[in-house]
Amino acid sequence: MDISVVLGCSLGAALGAGILASYKLGLLYQLFHKTERQSPRHGGESVAEVLRAHGIKFVFTLVGGHISPILVACEKLGIRIVDTRHEATAVFAADAVARLSGTVGVAAVTAGPGLTNTVTAVKNAQMAESPLLLIGGAAATLLQGRGALQDIDQMSLFKPLCKFCASVRTVREIVPTVRKALAVAQSGTPGPVFIEFPIDTLYPYHVVEKEFAPKNTPKGLMGKIIAWYLRNHLSNLFAGAWETRDLSPLPVHIPHATEDEVQRCVELVSRAKKPVILLGSQATLPPTPADDVRKALESLGIPCFLGGMSRGMLGKNSPLHIRQNRRDALKDADLVLLAGTVCDFRLSYGRVLNRRSKIIAVNRDRSQLLKNSDMFWKPTVAIQGDAGSFLVRLSKALKGHRCPEEWPRSLKEGDAVKEKANRSKADEKTERHLNPLSVLHRVDELLAEDSIIVADGGDFVGSAAYIMRPRGPLRWLDPGAFGTLGVGGGFALGAKLCRPESEVWIVYGDGSLGYSVAEFDTFTRHKTPVIALVGNDACWSQISREQVPMLGSNVACGLAFTDYHIVADGYGGKGYLTGREDESQLDDIIKKAQKECREGKAILLNVLIGKTNFREGSISV
Repeated sequence: MDISVVLGCSLGAALGAGILASYKLGLLYQLFHKTERQSPRHGGESVAEVLRAHGIKFVFTLVGGHISPILVACEKLGIRIVDTRHEATAVFAADAVARLSGTVGVAAVTAGPGLTNTVTAVKNAQMAESPLLLIGGAAATLLQGRGALQDIDQMSLFKPLCKFCASVRTVREIVPTVRKALAVAQSGTPGPVFIEFPIDTLYPYHVVEKEFAPKNTPKGLMGKIIAWYLRNHLSNLFAGAWETRDLSPLPVHIPHATEDEVQRCVELVSRAKKPVILLGSQATLPPTPADDVRKALESLGIPCFLGGMSRGMLGKNSPLHIRQNRRDALKDADLVLLAGTVCDFRLSYGRVLNRRSKIIAVNRDRSQLLKNSDMFWKPTVAIQGDAGSFLVRLSKALKGHRCPEEWPRSLKEGDAVKEKANRSKADEKTERHLNPLSVLHRVDELLAEDSIIVADGGDFVGSAAYIMRPRGPLRWLDPGAFGTLGVGGGFALGAKLCRPESEVWIVYGDGSLGYSVAEFDTFTRHKTPVIALVGNDACWSQISREQVPMLGSNVACGLAFTDYHIVADGYGGKGYLTGREDESQLDDIIKKAQKECREGKAILLNVLIGKTNFREGSISV
């Protein structure tokens, strides 16, 4: 081969390698972008500026040195920093804000164990389809994988849980990365996103420089190369950091039904004699206001079963809201509209649907849209799109048409019979303590019209779902399909901050209370008074009611009638112990709790309850 060809190839390869190395080391970027070594600014300010530009009002946190610059900068820009007693609570609170405000909820936690403590809450947000930004600290860029304090592979941990994960490598990446994350969280099927910020991307140049500076003058060629590499890395870290960048929100992409799909559904609904709507949490998502969805449902006149966040969509006593006998209604229905509802365990994987019924399924997520359709059910029309806007469009296209009135009337009559029977169970005396059904009925009757109900528990909360009636849209918060215990403190905190005028109730089981009772300290410090109703039966009853008859043992299910009201007192709240001897004064105790809550005190009602057979046969697995 000609030597000139060989030399040319070698020089070309060397030149290519040199350009690649220059790019990797940031040398090319530094030729055109200045490193402002005297600037006192830091990366935390860039994070805060993007959050403010996106209308973020709260950042929930448990403080750590890795993230301090973000928290300080947010506070200076008027974003309220709310610190909790556990990182999971911070994420649960951000989740609640996302659900109630229509914006992205934001939580910031420190590296390592701070982030691992959030995993359950992040998974819950993923399954509940809540748009949430988790900000995590991380070891310095050059120290990752070298045994730095709290350094783990955080990206691998969160990639299965989040729609988008990013590790910021330079200060100039902060603004575009946060903007993208916030848009991704809200687009398509909403969900959590994660950004890790190595500590050297958040502190000012002069602080980071001290950590990079060699302790002694470098000696020898290798020492000088290492010193140059460190200086260059530092310079590249801050190159172009403070150039003006667009902070505004990026477009959010939401799937919608096509005109042809809507028209096909119009034809199906107009011919149906016994249609039913099963409304799921997706129907409450932006951009369609919940009140517009409510009006659309009322215009259609179709009986509705409401689940998840859609509870309360039709108010307290709507003739269209059917609460009981769902299985029988689905058996008789000739058309079923699954509006954001999934055929998972909650619908017996689709087995409760009548195979002769026409089925319209609408869901933003294709995998959820068709879940178990290969086995137990088949959609007549499957639409990957937003449920709320679909219902509004369907209602407009069917203007003047209403479901035959005898159908919802007959279902409502069945409701009344079942609820009368349930009410009679509330009048029965339990072997000891108070009847939990009676307690829940009395609380429901005294709820303020602006109340928000947070559900956190098993057996007691399962009963509450049948008895308590949210007064309007977005006034019920439960964990969702993941069935997570421990959401109570965080959900209530987020709800009270979003709706400070509302009366916020947490319905706790005594088991679930243990996860977040320490947040009474948070309620006190941040002046977010709520009322916790604790059904204390000294037992993990949802498990016990199956375990004992099936396996003959109550092992690990027993608790104690603990003085949780005293715990609340210790955290600065006000606790009340209520038992059978207080039954005649129960209404007065509830009203007193409501009054003290309005005056700024977080309240815990420790209600001793007995056993009933109300939920026999309910599932716990």
